[in-house]
Amino acid sequence: MNNSPKRRRSPGEGSVFEYELTGGQTRYGIKFMATLPDGTRKQVLRRRDDNKQPWLTKKAAQTALREALGKVDKGEFVEPSKQTLGAYLDEWVSGLRLEASTIASYKKNIRLHLKPHGVGATALAALTGPKITAHYRWLEEKGRQDHETGTGLSARTVRYIHTILSKALSEAVDAGLLSRNPAAKAKPPTAKQAKAPEMHPWSTDQLRVFLAWAKENSHLYVAWHVLAYTGMRRGELLALRWRDIDLEAGTISVRRSVGVVRIKGEGAVVKEGDTKTAKPRVVDIDPATITLLKTHKRDRGALALQLARDDALVFGDLEGAHRHPERFSRGFQDQLKRCERAFTKGERETLPRIRLHDLRHTHATILLVGGKHLKMVSERLGHADPSITLRVYAHVMPGNQREAADWFADLMASA
Repeated sequence: MNNSPKRRRSPGEGSVFEYELTGGQTRYGIKFMATLPDGTRKQVLRRRDDNKQPWLTKKAAQTALREALGKVDKGEFVEPSKQTLGAYLDEWVSGLRLEASTIASYKKNIRLHLKPHGVGATALAALTGPKITAHYRWLEEKGRQDHETGTGLSARTVRYIHTILSKALSEAVDAGLLSRNPAAKAKPPTAKQAKAPEMHPWSTDQLRVFLAWAKENSHLYVAWHVLAYTGMRRGELLALRWRDIDLEAGTISVRRSVGVVRIKGEGAVVKEGDTKTAKPRVVDIDPATITLLKTHKRDRGALALQLARDDALVFGDLEGAHRHPERFSRGFQDQLKRCERAFTKGERETLPRIRLHDLRHTHATILLVGGKHLKMVSERLGHADPSITLRVYAHVMPGNQREAADWFADLMASA
């Protein structure tokens, strides 16, 4: 018989304790000492795991204790945060250093889609992958908060919300508020489900028809022409200043972009910032476009000398201020309707309705179908990488399978 005294567990090793519920059921808890991020030592007592489930057996509690002590030893232990997700997101977004339009977008999605409906009131420590996934499904079914309140958000929007949440919770881990990022275990819509809206580029003949009509009937003809001939984004065109255009060299330097920033309580504000990739680029233009821009500058100067100065906006309003991007797009749709009415029924069917952004797709598609090099098209569009251009436009790029098949067969025959 072993009469040696039973070894007492040191305080740092922790212990498992037993307790009873009101109904007499036995449950188990754990307690141990942990070092907090500020260097202080604190006794931690837990009756539930990270998923708020009690330990029903002593063995389960002992396993949980070993895991907790392992994190303490590695310096990975994080005291569960009682701060709610909504409160944390408000604090997080207020400290970001991003473009005003990006921060406004984050705030809008946090306010409308992450703070309400229960998940916003959940403590950070209680967030789990399944709980976040369930919230995503709810958003897809009935998460809209606009004139169609009660209908579902698109998979693309829900995936964007997941990006915001993942980034925020990753920084919560870095700050010591969480031991792991629960969004990493969530299941948002897949990239395939969240694919971009289908593009509808015009053919060369369709673009020619519209621009010929616009030349005689639209006061914004030069703007439509430059968009179609350069592939610039709407915001980039509206931020263009005369100093950005070298009419002798035939180049346009794309350095900035204009967007609409909506802030709750302040309304919509038009603001100028970086381009989408935050990198400037130079786009070459053809002689006809150069001539058109020279005439446009002379006409602007005839209205008011300040409209033709180097720092003046090329496509500003009559006061020299930025045009509102969304109204600019609506203006394109209005003029497209006028163009449709100007033709017979048979001709109208050859000019399908498109978005203003599809002029950019039209530019890229015509170049790629014409066999122009992918890298060159990517540079004109301002894509961060040619692989983006390939992914977006792979379906329109001409294939050479017949040539490849014939070449392979000829090679084998000669061998």
